[in-house]
Amino acid sequence: MTKRYSLNLSSLQKRLLLYVVVPMIVISGVAISFGLQLMAQQEEQRLKADLELLGRAISLPISDALLTNDLPAVQANLDSVFSIGRVYGASVYNVEGNQVAEAGITETDLSNSFLAQQTVETGVTQDDYRRVEGQDVFSQFMPIIDRGGRIIGLLQINRKASDFDERFAQLSKVAWFSWAAFALVTIAVLIFGHYRGVGRHVVELKNAMRRVAEGDRDIRVTPQGPSEIAEISDGLNRMLDSIDRAEQELKQRRQQEEKLQQALREQEKMAAIGSVASGVAHELGAPLTVIDARAKRLLKNNTNSEEIRQLDAVRGQVQRLTGLVNQLLAFSRTPVAERKPCEVQQLLARAIQSIGYERDDDPIKIRVDGQVSSLINVDDKRFELALINVLRNALQAAKSEIVVSLRGGDTVEICVCDDGPGIDDAMKNTATQPFNSTKPQGKGTGLGLTIVSHVMTDHHGSMTLENAEHGGCCVRLRLPASKE
Repeated sequence: MTKRYSLNLSSLQKRLLLYVVVPMIVISGVAISFGLQLMAQQEEQRLKADLELLGRAISLPISDALLTNDLPAVQANLDSVFSIGRVYGASVYNVEGNQVAEAGITETDLSNSFLAQQTVETGVTQDDYRRVEGQDVFSQFMPIIDRGGRIIGLLQINRKASDFDERFAQLSKVAWFSWAAFALVTIAVLIFGHYRGVGRHVVELKNAMRRVAEGDRDIRVTPQGPSEIAEISDGLNRMLDSIDRAEQELKQRRQQEEKLQQALREQEKMAAIGSVASGVAHELGAPLTVIDARAKRLLKNNTNSEEIRQLDAVRGQVQRLTGLVNQLLAFSRTPVAERKPCEVQQLLARAIQSIGYERDDDPIKIRVDGQVSSLINVDDKRFELALINVLRNALQAAKSEIVVSLRGGDTVEICVCDDGPGIDDAMKNTATQPFNSTKPQGKGTGLGLTIVSHVMTDHHGSMTLENAEHGGCCVRLRLPASKE
């Protein structure tokens, strides 16, 4: 199957053709037309000058032959002119216009010819286009002058009029063929030169901009071609880079806004939970105190072992509910408002002492490794409560030992590790949610780590949960050191 090629001109090429090439070709055609007219006039003058030279060359020998009435000599001179090939006919006449000798196509009688009379009277060469024996010729009449300056005859030389037209036609063909070749070459140079120098770069730039309009923001144009187009390509690339940066910034801002909105929703949810917890804690606090006091009074006056056992169970459940109320109250407290520089060892020692009052005679040891000279700027009561909750969780999970590691510097780190079973990966993301606990019923409220997380956030710190290499769970608390 033959492949077909089509030439599709771009808008720029069409405009260049219309406003540059076409006017240039028209102007060159007009110039050629004027030039041909000038050349035709010059060629006509040259042909006339050739005839005049021929006539002058033979006029003197013919004049001498006429004076001696040597007609063969006159005929010989005419034949010599006619043999050149440029002359259509030649003849000699006396002053009355009667033919004396002839060669080729000539007129036999010039007695009534105005040009012949003018030539004889004025002695000036005359010429004109005439029709001789059905042929259009150019006739030139020259006076034959003897050596004394007297006009003794008339010489007529004829040349085909078509010689002038043919010569002009040849020049016209060459000129117009050159003009057509020039026009074709100019158009070809414009089309292909424009494409190689400008057009292909414009097409590449146009295609890139079309792809950008279709949504492709990753495309870039190689700056090449003329400096103006290269600057446009570079400007397009810079514009696309700016759009990308703006979209990335907008995306980041949207993500930050979503995070802020999520955090705001969490805070609102926590605030609502805190309000409910505070109200529940206040409502339960007084009845639980009354129940515990009544049960304690009954125990003093009761000797029945079964009743004593039941009353102890009641007091145990009341104490459990009292602990829950205390946790709810701690959870519902407002964020810290007053801070002061505190020593880490002192806060940790107070927390260990406070948790000791809750412990039974368990064999679990609490070991502190490291010394920290840096101070931390905290609300000591709130931060001590966070340490107590971390230690309480560790005591409930540990088997034999809890290790508290301290590290100082610009950031103070407190790491509490137990040797228990560790924490599941699924629980790491939900451990700080309220009322979310893995402990058996009656062993925890699910608010301890939630309180710790809130306290650390309020102090611009962080809390992370991870499993230790040797087993057990590690809670890392990080706070910026005080600069005071």
